[in-house]
Amino acid sequence: MNGNKAKLKFNPNNFEILENGDYVICAVSGKNIPLNELTYWNVDLQEAYFSPKEAQQRYEELNKK
Repeated sequence: MNGNKAKLKFNPNNFEILENGDYVICAVSGKNIPLNELTYWNVDLQEAYFSPKEAQQRYEELNKK
């Protein structure tokens, strides 16, 4: 993906752009996520996820018993 990596602050219902850019990187898969397609993130960990699959994978990693 061309462009610059953005720096965001993830809030419960939205995110704030701290540094302008075109995308962020998924914390699980490493895939680039265009900001206009960013839907999944974790506020506590301040991580973005490419899809529900990656979000679920991280959830399971964090909640192993």
